[in-house]
Amino acid sequence: MFLTVLLIIIYLAFISLGLPDSLLGSAWPSIYQEMNVPISYGGIVSMIISGGTIVSSLFSSKIIKKLGTGWTTGISVLMTAVALLGFSVSKEYWMLCLLAIPLGLGGGSVDTALNNFVALHYKARHMSWLHCFWGVGATTGPIIISFCLKDGGNWQSGYGVISLIQFCLVVCLFCSISLWKKVEGKKEQVEESETGKNQTEEKVNPGIWGMLKLKGAKQALVGFFCYCALEASAGLWGSSYLVMEKGVSPEQAAKWIALFYFGITFGRFLSGFLTIKLSNRQMVRLGQGVAGIGVVFLLLPFGLTVQFLGLFFIGLGCAPIYPSMLHATPDNFGSKYSQGIMGIQMACAYVGTTFMPPLLGFLAKHVSYKLFPFYLGLILLVMIGAVEGLNRKVEKKHG
Repeated sequence: MFLTVLLIIIYLAFISLGLPDSLLGSAWPSIYQEMNVPISYGGIVSMIISGGTIVSSLFSSKIIKKLGTGWTTGISVLMTAVALLGFSVSKEYWMLCLLAIPLGLGGGSVDTALNNFVALHYKARHMSWLHCFWGVGATTGPIIISFCLKDGGNWQSGYGVISLIQFCLVVCLFCSISLWKKVEGKKEQVEESETGKNQTEEKVNPGIWGMLKLKGAKQALVGFFCYCALEASAGLWGSSYLVMEKGVSPEQAAKWIALFYFGITFGRFLSGFLTIKLSNRQMVRLGQGVAGIGVVFLLLPFGLTVQFLGLFFIGLGCAPIYPSMLHATPDNFGSKYSQGIMGIQMACAYVGTTFMPPLLGFLAKHVSYKLFPFYLGLILLVMIGAVEGLNRKVEKKHG
């Protein structure tokens, strides 16, 4: 019963958490003009947000152990809600940079906490569907921005709407604290009865360097780095690519980039059913193949429709990769290490989010936005190599 109620709350949480993730990329073509800064400065804001998530992800295991998943999630979402409210009243670029800090810090811990909780307590299909609900939020974000920009509106009102939704989620999370404690309390009792409290604590907390020594850990970290680099680069610069290279208006670009997030959303809805028949490893390979098709579409000189389809297929391909890699964490490294390795994976993922989109912005500014599909394709190839390396390590360890 507790797990069912919490599952509903987590589904709502994933919708709300997806909303702010796509806002910056869709609003940036309007923001940089209004604030009179270079278009590449969007990468700096994105970098600060991601830097905050790296810090909070690395320390998430200790924070969750001390506060529990419920309190960690509630406080983290509260931080993002306050930061988004600040965005909605910002008039200067430095204010965005300052508010990006709590926005990033709030995102890292809640991501790690919820993903590990789901990986331990629910089946693979729920991980896919939950991230599908994240896609619902991420798809809705650009639509809200587009609606707010219509008829001479402003992007600030879009951030205000998302902030209000986040505050509503905070109320739900704080009201459910007792449920989180009951579920986690039962799990701790089972662990202690099976292995003994001292032995369990010793195994669960080998430290960051100890985690890195686990077989396949380095390959997993590279895989997460590349996945988030791919998704973040496509989401942040997709609109600008359409505006700068294809002549699409900022309003239309904000609307069309929603296709990328819709691809993620729709793909994760389908993935939930496919996981009944396919393993996590098969789902990741399927997603990588579809994303590759999307990159090829962006390279074809056949007009805007093919470009839009390319963004859709990249999103569709991204759909199963992240949730399947996350859900495989306890199987790859053992449930006793899952919380610790999950935090490091999330931190490394956000390193990709932090540095790779700004790098693309820098290259596009000094070379051309035509680099956009080539950049995505290179990241995808490196990810495929890392994930296959992880698979070989796990097979060798279990074999």
